[in-house]
Amino acid sequence: MSEPWDGVPENDPARRTDLDGVPAAPAEETDRPGGSYGAEDVLAPSPSGDGAARHNRASRSSPWNRGRDRLIAATIAVVVLITASIIALTSESNATDTTVATTPVPLPAAPGAVPGSLTELWQARSAATPTPIGESDTVVTADDGEVAGRDPLTGKIRWHYSRDLQFCTVADGFSKVNAVYRNGDSCSEITQLDPATGRRTAQRNGDAELGTQLIGDGGHVTATGKKLLNTWRDDLVLSVEYGKVPAIVNPDKQPRTGCTYGTVAAAASKVGVIERCEGDPADRLTVFKTNGEHSDAPQSVFSSVLAGRQAKVVAMSGDFTAVALPEQKLLVIYGVDGTQRSAYPLGVPTGDIAQDPPGGVMTSTRTASGVYWFTGSKTLALSRDDLTPRWTLDGTMGPGITFAGQLVVPIKGGLAVLNEETGATIRTVGVDRRGYTGPVQLTALGPVLLEQRGDMLAALK
Repeated sequence: MSEPWDGVPENDPARRTDLDGVPAAPAEETDRPGGSYGAEDVLAPSPSGDGAARHNRASRSSPWNRGRDRLIAATIAVVVLITASIIALTSESNATDTTVATTPVPLPAAPGAVPGSLTELWQARSAATPTPIGESDTVVTADDGEVAGRDPLTGKIRWHYSRDLQFCTVADGFSKVNAVYRNGDSCSEITQLDPATGRRTAQRNGDAELGTQLIGDGGHVTATGKKLLNTWRDDLVLSVEYGKVPAIVNPDKQPRTGCTYGTVAAAASKVGVIERCEGDPADRLTVFKTNGEHSDAPQSVFSSVLAGRQAKVVAMSGDFTAVALPEQKLLVIYGVDGTQRSAYPLGVPTGDIAQDPPGGVMTSTRTASGVYWFTGSKTLALSRDDLTPRWTLDGTMGPGITFAGQLVVPIKGGLAVLNEETGATIRTVGVDRRGYTGPVQLTALGPVLLEQRGDMLAALK
């Protein structure tokens, strides 16, 4: 049965419809003379019959055949290209310059005793290292964003790693070099390097504060701060954060968030910190674990209010924590439960311990049998077993280390070689420090003795 005629000729454009019965676009949109065609119009075989009609309509209706749409597509492509270029130019890898090295030739062994004289082999700037770094037969310096691995005997750079950021601090730990870079208002970028080759072994972002220092307990490193402590394990995965966490995910996990921190120390998978909290009658000593079950929920070993203010955590060893109380002029040893085990008169000038040290870290070293605390004018020797005081040496420039099998302590004009048990001076060795009179930190690497003199590192042999 035929449909009634509507008066419109069949070949009139107004009668054309698409496959769904919707009127097709008028001629000025699709049948423009000289109009452009897609690739299928040029390259594909011409269909026939109804298929040809459908094919031609699909070709003519392609939005990418119009100049406006081609311009939009080109603009999008340009934006994508520019964005990719900006990311590449500002990426960390683009801002990093690194050269790695092969494993160094082993150093000769240390002599059987401290030599009668020491000559300076070389000097280099190393403002970012609070203490000298000597690991894997390599001396590491850090200055102006560059970490450099040097030959201990010549000072020649074997490898380097540098970024366009300034250092917060650089320290060793886990037999690796841990470089903390400043980014904005925090010390947020941590890079770990193999000291032998300079190869990067780990990298993380953190929330360490400006002025931070790194302290280690053998299995973890902790970044100090006034309101937040961050502890990382050997692969730089965050182990514990203690204090005022910047982005809290789970509230009420921190024991106290309104306190400020004084000195910090670490040993045996524990961190000790002096807290100054509103409402406490005096300073508080808190010891917490470095390997807690959840990083945002620190596990406290104990937290005790002390007998006075301006307290300083001097050192930790095993289950013991030594705290200096300037007001009482006492050195107090606390046990694992926070109770006072013993107390000793503290014959240290008030000016030595009146203020918290930079980074909140007291200047100390440890050997196989002792812990050595440099107060600023003298060195106190403590037993490594229970931190009991042994002896005191006046007029020193830093704590002691073991070099060539003997205890050496920096003094004005050189080094004092001491009996480690009694503190008696065996002999002295002259060292020309070229007029430098500030604190000195020591590290030994084979036959080479390293001295950190402020911003400079000197190698002696």
